[in-house]
Amino acid sequence: MVDDRPFHSPTLGPLPFSRVVDEIIAIMGADPKAEYQLIVGTDSQTYHRTAEYVTAVVVHRVGKGGRYFWRRVRERRPNSLRERIWREAWLSYEVAQWLIDALREREVLGYHLEIHVDVGRAGRTRELVEEVVGMIIGVGLPVRTKPEAYAASTVADKHT
Repeated sequence: MVDDRPFHSPTLGPLPFSRVVDEIIAIMGADPKAEYQLIVGTDSQTYHRTAEYVTAVVVHRVGKGGRYFWRRVRERRPNSLRERIWREAWLSYEVAQWLIDALREREVLGYHLEIHVDVGRAGRTRELVEEVVGMIIGVGLPVRTKPEAYAASTVADKHT
C-alpha cells in the first residue's frame, strides 16, 4: 500500500505518488519507440537518533537521458550497518512494487525495472552483498550493486 509521504521532482516540486506515475507515463509516451529503464535505489544518512532514507526513481530513456523523482523517510537510527542496508533495500523494493502495480493497472508495458542497492565488493558493505542481492533476486527483480548502482549511490545520495 502506497503511503502518503510525497515524492519530489527537481522541476515540479512535491508530488503524490499518483502524479509520479502520471509523469512517468508522460515521459514514456513522449517517445514510445524508445527503450526505457525504471530504476529504484535508496541511500541513507544516520544522525544521532534518526536515519534519513532517500529513495530515487529514475526514468532513463536509453541513449537520451532521463528524469528522476525522490522521497525522504525519517526513522529511528538502526542498530547496525546491516540493518540500515537491509532497510535501504526494502524501501527500494517497496517503491518498485508500487510502480509495478500502478503501471500494470494502467496497462503500461515496454520498460525494464531494476533495483540499485548501495553495496559493493569493496568497503564496509562487502559482507552484505550476497544477502542483499539474494533478497532482491528472490522477489524477482534485477539488481545492480556499486559501482553500477547509480540510482542509489549518486541520485539518492544527492538528497541525503
